[in-house]
Amino acid sequence: MMLLLGLGVLLAQTVASGPIPASTRQLVLVTTPDWTATSGTLQRYERGAEAGWVPVGDAVAAVVGRSGLGWGRGLHDASGLVGPSKAEGDGRAPAGVFRLSAAFGYDASLPTGLPYVPVPGLQCVDDPVSASYNVVRAPDDDPDWTSHETMRRRDGLYRIGAIVAHNGPGVDRDLLPAAASVDGAAPVSGAGSCIFLPVWNGPRSTTAGCTAMADPALAEILAWLRADAHPVLVQLPAGVRRGLQARWALPE
Repeated sequence: MMLLLGLGVLLAQTVASGPIPASTRQLVLVTTPDWTATSGTLQRYERGAEAGWVPVGDAVAAVVGRSGLGWGRGLHDASGLVGPSKAEGDGRAPAGVFRLSAAFGYDASLPTGLPYVPVPGLQCVDDPVSASYNVVRAPDDDPDWTSHETMRRRDGLYRIGAIVAHNGPGVDRDLLPAAASVDGAAPVSGAGSCIFLPVWNGPRSTTAGCTAMADPALAEILAWLRADAHPVLVQLPAGVRRGLQARWALPE
């Protein structure tokens, strides 16, 4: 019995030592071949309070930024780690560990356990000088920004998706249900904005910095995610993932 208790304490200490919160029970892992690759695989995982990560479902194909990956701003500390850093307009998807702030879509509701934001009429501000930089929000009659994304895109790629908490929560708190818990450091100007998990434009497409996949795969992920499981997104090149596996308590 004492041995089992000791193993449980050791596991808890290992989990707490990395950037993945001990309270996290769901993990979405995206792995690419290297920093410049524009496609990879996405695998879901779950864990219990004192157990390792267990895969959920099959791995699915995903596409990332047109320039690959670069270290983003999330739960991890990238100082001292080798690799490029993400910046506004660089075409890189963020590497690291990130909370998933909310699900979104065109319809009034969506099957998901995350807070849900209907996005018709909303914008995501990508102007680095704006006080609303990197925030999905309602339009303003006198905006302090000159550049934004319209969330109801004509190509329909944002018809369902999730907001990635890279460089801040990424969403106006007033758009979320009162019970929703969203945290994150304030955005750093120019560090990248409007990062989502949206629908892709095909397996050979790329994005401006999002991680996209086929509609059915994304719908299944959104239906699986639960806010009370404190889910995170982890995105890494394969070699970096191997090097950080033990330190970050990543799935094998």
